Amino acid sequence: MSAFGTRSSRLALLANSVVLVGGGAAIAAAWGFQLIGGYSPCKLCLEQRIPYYIGLPLALVALAALLTRRHGAAALLLLLVAAVFAYGAGLGVYQAGAEWQFWAGPSDCGGGSGAPASAATMLHALQTTRVVSCTEASWRLLGLSFAGWNVVASGGVALLALAAALFARTARKGS
Repeated sequence: MSAFGTRSSRLALLANSVVLVGGGAAIAAAWGFQLIGGYSPCKLCLEQRIPYYIGLPLALVALAALLTRRHGAAALLLLLVAAVFAYGAGLGVYQAGAEWQFWAGPSDCGGGSGAPASAATMLHALQTTRVVSCTEASWRLLGLSFAGWNVVASGGVALLALAAALFARTARKGS
């Protein structure tokens, strides 16, 4: 047996590592498009980031569990990671469908943040605020918007986390 345990244990480590790298790359890309590319996220876009903020730390804890051969705990954590990212993929499907006019988007997305204090404040806000709609794609690559690419990324991470959980479960039975 190698230093990293059984074949199933090594596969769980590999899949979990890809979850961390792939998920990290996806959220870094979202932040890059915002900070470097100048794309302002809508409310629903920001909601789609939450699974990354929850799922990636959980995947890191699962990695620690795998490294300390706590395969049962790792499997449970990775199932939770898969569920969190599946939810994120669902949010992406909802927004992408709204962008393609398959269904209505959220009614509270793209509006202002409340009444301004004065007419001058309102005029300044109108000149400087860019309203971002949840139902209009601001960018597309190969026909997919940011929401569509989030479906691909979140769905892929969810499947990898599920695979890692199954490998961890198999490693637990084998130890």
